Amino acid sequence: MMMSIKISSVIGSYCLMLIAFTCWINAKSVDAFGTFGFDIHHRYSDTVKQFLNVDELPEKGTVEYYSAMAHRDHQLFKARRLATVAKGPVTFFGGNESHNNNDLGHVHYSFITVGTPALTFLVALDPGSDLLWLPCDCTTCATSVYSRSTEKLLELNIYSPSKSRTSASVPCNSTICVKPKRGCSSSLNACSYEQIYSNSSTSGILVNDILHLGTNVIPQDIVDVPITLGCGKTQTGSFLDGGSINGVLGLGMDNISVPSVLANKGLIANSFSLCFGSDGQGRVVFGDKGSPLRKTTPFNLQKSNTNYNITVTQISVKKSATNIEFTAIIDTGFAFTYLTEPAYSFIVKRLDSLITERRAEPHPDFEYCYALRTTQDDYTVPELILTMKGGSQLNVTRPTLTLVTSLNDGYPYMYCLSIVKSEDINIIGQNFMTGSRIIFDREEMVLGWEESDCYGNKGNSSHTTKPNGVARLSSMTTGVLVRVILVILFQHFIILSS
Repeated sequence: MMMSIKISSVIGSYCLMLIAFTCWINAKSVDAFGTFGFDIHHRYSDTVKQFLNVDELPEKGTVEYYSAMAHRDHQLFKARRLATVAKGPVTFFGGNESHNNNDLGHVHYSFITVGTPALTFLVALDPGSDLLWLPCDCTTCATSVYSRSTEKLLELNIYSPSKSRTSASVPCNSTICVKPKRGCSSSLNACSYEQIYSNSSTSGILVNDILHLGTNVIPQDIVDVPITLGCGKTQTGSFLDGGSINGVLGLGMDNISVPSVLANKGLIANSFSLCFGSDGQGRVVFGDKGSPLRKTTPFNLQKSNTNYNITVTQISVKKSATNIEFTAIIDTGFAFTYLTEPAYSFIVKRLDSLITERRAEPHPDFEYCYALRTTQDDYTVPELILTMKGGSQLNVTRPTLTLVTSLNDGYPYMYCLSIVKSEDINIIGQNFMTGSRIIFDREEMVLGWEESDCYGNKGNSSHTTKPNGVARLSSMTTGVLVRVILVILFQHFIILSS
């Protein structure tokens, strides 16, 4: 009897040990991932203005300012429409134009450092494309910008593979050099590319080099990551004199995008987040899967189109709901949101019926605008909620924009519903995401979101473990260790039984 109790006790102890060990292994396999985050700078922030010639840009908050933003959206919208309809259904280490109505470039920018020795570039962030490209050994590209206010010429960094000790061209027989996306430059014996945007393009060759990152923890560790980037020899359109003249960082799903490369190398979870505060600034964090409280909806996967596409199943305006179902592209490259009928009319007409301010003259790009008196400090917008496929709800906190007008009848300000009527495709832009951390989880293939001020809650991200010195245990290693414990347990059982 005593022997039975003793054996049971030992077996129980080792079972608990095995369970604890298994839990530890699972935890370590997740914690082995790190996160890399860096600040996002709005197109019209002072930081970006130092690099882009924007002396003639309309003052922020004016009618002209939002007209410029909307016009820039329209140019990008045309490109998205062609791409969609035609095809069918960590801080970066080292850092945290004349006004052109034809194309104001991308909306958000960040600093990155590339190569050896490292060069810094102010690149535009684009969830609608995949490739990271930089101006490089230029045939046609912007090498400097001129500031009329300071009357000084600002030289831009130009990448050159021959000047980077860690650079090597991608050969034509590489697995990533696959048509129709890529070609072959026989003269350079290198894989070639061409990336077309709305009214701009870049072309050149693909090269391998080092992207310098800093971990999203304090103290910060430096991590050098091998990546593939576009050596942009020839640029056209606004890449010559407008926005995005110093490169573009694509955040799409293709294996060549920076988030994909970091995930494939085991440095991060295959996920990233974008967060936009009410001041237009924010953060992007590679490897961020959000907190356990995040809400989610699945991506609609289409082989012909790799945009981040989701399904809305219901719209609610102040508890008045309609079961209108539609698919939409999630694209922070758009300042505003574009909706087709009947979703567009339900939202704007229902909001209009509940808004108490008097109607103002429509903005050239926004149909519903309202006047604000000089004595009016704020205004209230009825609650707008989008219910996504799966049942999770997105509370839209910023469906409006406030403008300064030239009226002199006691109404110097007005606000507009920043929703634009679309003929064929739906795009949820940055204005519907302001005040939230948007998580692009490509492991689980879901879009996640949670309320955030972008800085105060950034530490709530699931994991911020340093990737340096932390190896993810493989399933083979885990299996060997578990078998060792089972052997020890079996040996003790034999000893106790004898």
